[in-house]
Amino acid sequence: MIRAFSIIAILIATHSLLAQKLLPQNLNTILRVAVQGQAGNIPYRPHIKLGIDVLADQGFAPLLGKRVGLLTHPAGVNRLEISTVRILHQNRAVNLVALFGPEHGIYGNEKANEPIDNATDPRTGLPVYSLYGKYRKPSPNMLSGIDALAIDLQDIGTRSYTYISCMKLALEAAFENGVEVIILDRPNPLGGLKVDGPIVERRWQSYVGAFSIPYVHGLTIGELARMAVSKPGILNITDMQRQSGKLTVVTMEGWNRYMSWPMLGLKWIAPSPNIPDFHAAVGYAMTGLGAQLGNFKHGIGSEYPFRILTHKNATLEQLERELSRRSIPGIQFERKMFGGSNTGLYVKVTDWRAWRPTELSFHMMQITALFDPANPFSSAPNTQMELFNKHVGSSSWWNEISRKGAQANRAGFIGVWERQAKQFQIQSQAYWLYD
Repeated sequence: MIRAFSIIAILIATHSLLAQKLLPQNLNTILRVAVQGQAGNIPYRPHIKLGIDVLADQGFAPLLGKRVGLLTHPAGVNRLEISTVRILHQNRAVNLVALFGPEHGIYGNEKANEPIDNATDPRTGLPVYSLYGKYRKPSPNMLSGIDALAIDLQDIGTRSYTYISCMKLALEAAFENGVEVIILDRPNPLGGLKVDGPIVERRWQSYVGAFSIPYVHGLTIGELARMAVSKPGILNITDMQRQSGKLTVVTMEGWNRYMSWPMLGLKWIAPSPNIPDFHAAVGYAMTGLGAQLGNFKHGIGSEYPFRILTHKNATLEQLERELSRRSIPGIQFERKMFGGSNTGLYVKVTDWRAWRPTELSFHMMQITALFDPANPFSSAPNTQMELFNKHVGSSSWWNEISRKGAQANRAGFIGVWERQAKQFQIQSQAYWLYD
């Protein structure tokens, strides 16, 4: 069933988009589908065609006559939930010769941060080259037997989710070795209008922040690839290699920027174990940064990953009081049982328009400095400090929160980041593939 995360949020977002004249003529149909889906009354009815669907409609023309490698994972499926691996392998016109797997592997059964070895795929007999083991960037040997690398990865719209980093490294390696890259584009689950949070500084770029973009970036993986190839200085290759490389983005049909996942009519296929549904993808943007340091827990390992908050040094009542008094726009907190006998505060998005995805995380940082016996940021060892900054990306915020803790000037930083995010969104329109 279509699970709309919040009917109120959809209605409020609709009001905003009407004012901007961004909604299509079939608005009533979209809203009816979302409302009925929330009630669990209708089956999945896809409203868009994904990149793999459009590729099939084209008769796989971009792949014909080429030895093809495929970088994908479990969420790499068509609108009818058929695996892209299966589609390409079973099509006699396509010469699929190798598979490439990101973090969690091509079948999503590997744990986070766990290295993965190369293997042979038991379903197809094809070699599977791991890009989350000895190598994160495809080696020349891996690419030596292919002419084109197809990429079908489902991102969730946040900078630290590693599939866009995997795509970037694959793009660099392919261009260095004369291999064409074909991106089968997919929706940004948060839509294409939300842009929020700090832009990672170059000194903190890493595998959890490979692009100098806001934490919530508002682009599809195809648009990010287009930006990387078009704009000098993003890819770590020579300008000659960048300019001579060939990138093809097979765009979706029917997707528009105002569309978040509940509007698509597609079944959610978990792109990684801790993102089992759309609610977790929303939560990842909201609480992922806030639990990097200190004693907050945000539901990892429970039925509500990234959505349920507890704190080791605060009672539920204390935490509820502190969060509620802050009146964070667009969200509310409600008590919810999880893990059988535990109770936490579930973060509920009530106003999609007012919601700034990352704002809660910076409140969480202040709160953990308040509740912990000592400011965890000022006493963090270098390894934790570096990991925190690789995710957040702002040295000035680190200096602020480590020196001032609960008294950090959160509002001032958020204001600066909001202006920078708006400027990024304006600049990134040059690479948009969808209205």
